[in-house]
Amino acid sequence: MPFLDIQKRLGIDLDRWMTIQSAEQPHRIPSRCHAFEKEWIECAHGIGGIRAEKECKIEYDDFVECMLRQKTMKRLSAIMRQRDKLIKEGKYTPPPHHLGKEEPRP
Repeated sequence: MPFLDIQKRLGIDLDRWMTIQSAEQPHRIPSRCHAFEKEWIECAHGIGGIRAEKECKIEYDDFVECMLRQKTMKRLSAIMRQRDKLIKEGKYTPPPHHLGKEEPRP
């Protein structure tokens, strides 16, 4: 128990506002990565930072991937490079609606 419990005196719950994901969401719709953050916090709660780094690494990595989408962007980049390579070799022709040459709509 802290000597001065400022959080309680001011009515602030800093643990809930740790990241953007756990904040109150408009229309009560959970944010995209809320489930991953919740799993990570539940895993790390009460075991300490050093143990949590080792024992909750999978949950934390999932949460960070959901937030930053680094693996997803890397995969998308590889797909785009392969598509461009196939177009250059003449093995693939994209459909007209991918090139902006579709029929005008009424």
